[in-house]
Amino acid sequence: MKVAFIGLGNVGGKLADSLLRNGVDLTVRDLDRDVAQPFLDKGARWAESPKEMAENCDLIITCLPSPAASAAVMEAEDGILAGLSPGKIWAEMSTTDEAEVKRLGEKVTALGAQPVDCPVSGGCHRAATGNIAIFAGCERETFECMLPVLTTMGRRILHTGPLGSASILKVVTNYLATANLLTCCEALVTSQKAGMDLNVTFEALRISSGNSFVHETESQVILNGSRDINFTMDLVSKDIGLFQAVADRAGVPLEINPVMIKIFKDGEERYGSREFSPNIIKRLEEACGADVRAPGFPADIVDDEPEEAGYEVVVEHRQDL
Repeated sequence: MKVAFIGLGNVGGKLADSLLRNGVDLTVRDLDRDVAQPFLDKGARWAESPKEMAENCDLIITCLPSPAASAAVMEAEDGILAGLSPGKIWAEMSTTDEAEVKRLGEKVTALGAQPVDCPVSGGCHRAATGNIAIFAGCERETFECMLPVLTTMGRRILHTGPLGSASILKVVTNYLATANLLTCCEALVTSQKAGMDLNVTFEALRISSGNSFVHETESQVILNGSRDINFTMDLVSKDIGLFQAVADRAGVPLEINPVMIKIFKDGEERYGSREFSPNIIKRLEEACGADVRAPGFPADIVDDEPEEAGYEVVVEHRQDL
């Protein structure tokens, strides 16, 4: 299968690298040709347009920063839709809006091609090693066709149901991760101001009911002081905004998420939209004169698990398929 990959950013670049590392026939494109050069040096091809990629490849993957960016790549005069034909697959790996991926999916289906939304979850460090989790929303036949590629980029692959279902679950998981980040910030600042050793605090949270994936990863770079997880405040605002849209369409009167949206908008105004998201803790540090750092923690998170072959996660007793 010939694969095209558009969008070589923090996550997309790592996913594309996993494809190259495992011998996939890959064509790449990014707005910045220089970003693509390391992939070309490793054997990937360059395409002059998304249309060219769709014409020459079997699977076209987009991994872009916003629904608007994906729409532009899909619907431009030289975009993906202009080059799609029957039997091909468009896979949206961006974190996007369920309604928008369905809208574009209808256009893909009208051309005889198949749409998939397949966002990833688990952090840039796991994307780098091919150990990240991937959700996939599509027809079962399409999923089975995609599975060998998905298991090359990720370890745990979950068929979530029809198109759009993966995008819903992705923003649900990002909402929970954001809530965990904010509560970890409050826990760490409060512990320090209450006189606790932060190394002891970290370990107490890790071995207790207060633990979470976010604590085990982001709390470490918070305590190091780098606050670097390759994810920025504007992206958090986008993700929890998408979650709010899902809830609003479903008629769910959320109470916590609107507060989180307000907190991150304030963080963007104070520190800039491209500030690392864990630096949202600075709001609390500044409010109470704290500097929440401790020795012995890494400046960035590295996946220390060896790369393993991916596999489908099978859900027992599911009723949606």
